Amino acid sequence: MARYYDVHPENPQPRIIGQVADLIRGGGLVAYPTDSCYALGIQLGNQDGLDRIRQIRHLDDRHHFTLVCRDFAQLGQFVQISNSVFRLVKASTPGSYTFILPATREVPRRMLHPKKRTVGVRVPRHTVTQALLAELAEPLVSSTLVLPGDDEPMTQGWEIKERLDHQLDAVLDAGDCGKEPTTVIDLSGPEPEILRRGAGDVSRFE
Repeated sequence: MARYYDVHPENPQPRIIGQVADLIRGGGLVAYPTDSCYALGIQLGNQDGLDRIRQIRHLDDRHHFTLVCRDFAQLGQFVQISNSVFRLVKASTPGSYTFILPATREVPRRMLHPKKRTVGVRVPRHTVTQALLAELAEPLVSSTLVLPGDDEPMTQGWEIKERLDHQLDAVLDAGDCGKEPTTVIDLSGPEPEILRRGAGDVSRFE
């Protein structure tokens, strides 16, 4: 059964954040809030966790997992950012964007797109997410919590606990955080490509 943590959305309790971070470091899979709906998260390098996320969401090996980073500096350790896209990414973080970029050697191969060798990265605004990332001192490997057959992401922690109780190790509930996912921009090619229109404004990429 998944542990259930009720955390304050603006002033998350350090004790709870610490417990969830320890669980993640121990190989746990957690559902947690972001500024663009709930997500599934694991520690970088957790291969079993990747398989569990793929099983829950019915994903194939072409799915772009996302590295959720604390800030722009951390993001830069895991992706290659050319001069031409530096300002675009910098101006859009933190925010409701996921960027697809060429990965550095810091990213495990199983996380990469098999042909492009790219990975998704984002820097969220959500206070609880930021607290968790600060406690972990490393990115979270994440995927939006949309279940097979559902049209929209899950938005209620109690419902996540109810439906995925035996597939998760913990649910971090900070209340409703919306159901509009991030805007996904592929910056790995010569021109920005909008892969998904979501919460982030796309005007600067068109």
